[in-house]
Amino acid sequence: MTAPNTSSQPALRHVQCIDNRGLHRMAYWEWAQQDHLDEPRTLVCVHGLSRQGRDFDTLARDLASHYRVICPDVVGRGRSDRLADPMSYAVPTYVADMVTLVARLDVPQLDWVGTSMGGLIGMGLASLPGSPVRRLVLNDVGPAIEPSAIARIAGYLGQPVTWATVEEAAEALRQVSLGFGPHSPEQWLELTRPQLVPAPGGGFMSHYDPAIAVPIRAITPEMAKAGEALLWQSYDRITCATLVVRGAESDLLSPATAGAMAERGPKARVVEIAGVGHAPTLVAPDQRAVVRNFLLGP
Repeated sequence: MTAPNTSSQPALRHVQCIDNRGLHRMAYWEWAQQDHLDEPRTLVCVHGLSRQGRDFDTLARDLASHYRVICPDVVGRGRSDRLADPMSYAVPTYVADMVTLVARLDVPQLDWVGTSMGGLIGMGLASLPGSPVRRLVLNDVGPAIEPSAIARIAGYLGQPVTWATVEEAAEALRQVSLGFGPHSPEQWLELTRPQLVPAPGGGFMSHYDPAIAVPIRAITPEMAKAGEALLWQSYDRITCATLVVRGAESDLLSPATAGAMAERGPKARVVEIAGVGHAPTLVAPDQRAVVRNFLLGP
């Protein structure tokens, strides 16, 4: 097993995973774990559709005194490889990659924080027989995803856009991420910098494979309905303690779906974050406190 990182910054590591065309490497960021813990625990934090693992820097620093914190770059994002088959950018592929990651981490149990797509991956892993997930945080996502949110995301995802400066990129990304809620300029730049990579012709571009948009744009109403039914089946199989964090103004997770999640399956605890849509970034102290109290509480 790889020795845990003990610095104030995360260590970048990789794990080899399999897909339908061969092998790919998934990157993950490992944050310091305090050596004095008698029973060290592992927390896996997984990002949204077009984001990457450094989104969780603030939360990871907050929880590193209690956990070995692991923040993957889901394949096709950040420092991870890109897939040869765009249609493999789908939750089953991501769940399989996370099973491989859990084997690499060599832990019998872990806690999970998943934002949007990361929550869907967490649902898939937590629903498996013998799942290692002890506590599950679903950040503004559930089995039913509102069609208007899918249309909104499909409208900008994968577009070939470049920006001259980091500041210009930050403003452009802020405009398509207003649902993230209010952030200081410093907080937003911290969220933006890991999201960028130098563009071939100069400037900056988003640090993900534009082909992740292909499966999203291929979704039909019939596919969406079938997918929702499968996700509810997965959710109903979950038995671990579950927290649903919902942005009160979210266009992706409806109040009705969140309410149903409180009644079905693991009967999740639901907490709404005022003044935020899709999705809370878990940077603000009150948002981190909600997650922290759930993970570390009785």
